[in-house]
Amino acid sequence: MLEIPFKSATGRWILFSTILATSMVFIDGSALNVVLPSLQKDLKATGADVFWVLNAYLLVLAAMMLPGGSLGDRFGRKKIFGIGIVLFSVGSLLCGISPSIIFLIVSRSIQGLGGALMVPGSLSLITSLIREQERGKAIGTWSAVTTIVSIGGPILGGVLGDHGLWRYIFFINIPIGVVSLIALWLKVPETSNEEDQSKVDFPGAFLLVAGLAAITYSFLKFPISGFNDWKVNGILIFGMLNLILFLFVEKRRKNPMIDLTLFLNTNFTGLNLLTFFLYGALGGGFLFLSLNYVQVQGYTQTESGLTFLPFTFVLGLFSRYIGTLSDRLGTKPFLIAGPFTTGLGFLWMSFIKQTHGASDYWTSFFPGMILVSIGMLLTVVPLTTAVMNSISQNQAGISSGVNNAVSRMAGIFANAAFGALALFLFTHAVIAGLEQSRLDESQKKHITAETVNLGNAKVPTDVYDANQRTQIRQLYHRSFLESYQCILVICALMCFVASLTAFLTVQKKRVQSLV
Repeated sequence: MLEIPFKSATGRWILFSTILATSMVFIDGSALNVVLPSLQKDLKATGADVFWVLNAYLLVLAAMMLPGGSLGDRFGRKKIFGIGIVLFSVGSLLCGISPSIIFLIVSRSIQGLGGALMVPGSLSLITSLIREQERGKAIGTWSAVTTIVSIGGPILGGVLGDHGLWRYIFFINIPIGVVSLIALWLKVPETSNEEDQSKVDFPGAFLLVAGLAAITYSFLKFPISGFNDWKVNGILIFGMLNLILFLFVEKRRKNPMIDLTLFLNTNFTGLNLLTFFLYGALGGGFLFLSLNYVQVQGYTQTESGLTFLPFTFVLGLFSRYIGTLSDRLGTKPFLIAGPFTTGLGFLWMSFIKQTHGASDYWTSFFPGMILVSIGMLLTVVPLTTAVMNSISQNQAGISSGVNNAVSRMAGIFANAAFGALALFLFTHAVIAGLEQSRLDESQKKHITAETVNLGNAKVPTDVYDANQRTQIRQLYHRSFLESYQCILVICALMCFVASLTAFLTVQKKRVQSLV
């Protein structure tokens, strides 16, 4: 097996190609949150549609990431990684030219398939090629740069969104994909697990996609249809049965997508539980922060993107040092302190109500954002390193695939659950606020119908009185803030649970091989 020095020419090319390619995934993931208001307006999408733009990508990414890691282990990590780059680039082109919200959602699914081959492939290439003594530093570099790109994405997205150019968030991936594919093909050696001759578990992937999609659909539909709708309840039950059947199939297959015996080890299980709670909180919290900035607080999309700059500086400047330090001290202290600090940041921001716009950022949201940045700095690299070292090296792809799939599934459930909760709370707050108004029933009905658009709700045209229009607009804002505050408190609690999970389950010393 190859043992390539981190600072060698080949080692640098490995980092360059993997970081550049996966940066596309992280750019789209973070930049899209900021431009959702522009996208929603241009494509005439509802609030539920917006969540599907996010979740269609995450569903395919989460379900196919596991077989994606297995494909790389068996057929060649470089080859599968390259196919992922091509698929993601094609999906990006289709997203950029989308004429409708449905076309965009389908195109995002193609992006998700490409990302499912790229993300586990990048880390498994690093783990299988870079020599063991420098692996933590290499993963730290990967984490630092991809995090900078990820948090730099909202700034790019904000500028493009304010100028009506949100489609270029997708177009920019095409030259990035071409350059990374050339570097990969010419400079990076192939690596695979030659002992693995099993078939890829596509039935398991299908069951996982079907189950997650059905549950996500039902969660987003409940606030609109109500909890007594038999069709939506039937879809929810169908989704749950698919996930149960998925576990049954995985247990009986000779070549499962997930080797369930891995979860008998408390260290591996603890790391993935921590990932689920932390990244669910991060995804949900940042999504509603972005919506709050633009739709309620009055930030421009550029200003909204700039609010995430603390991440760029904190993680970009110090992630490599945290990687080196965690190699020496062990990952457990970082995995306890990091999520806890992140939770404090979300808790701080949950108390913020209506401000006077971006001019109040430094005394309102900034302290909480700094806490979240420090918390994630302490967590990202140690978590990635701990996961990649938690099982044997010849299963690097599946190790990375499971953990990345868990983080994406956390995002799916966070978007679905928080989206449903936000729609529910927002609608009921608006209805309660209308009880004492002098508007007629027809006007109230039209005002309530706008709640499907969340913070993008517009005062209906049949309300002509200027004072009433102002009151309704304020009601929308108050109702959204109530939903936002509840969600950020839940995000904080999820981070605290992640910290407790690390304390109870993660081993102090590095595990050489669990499988």
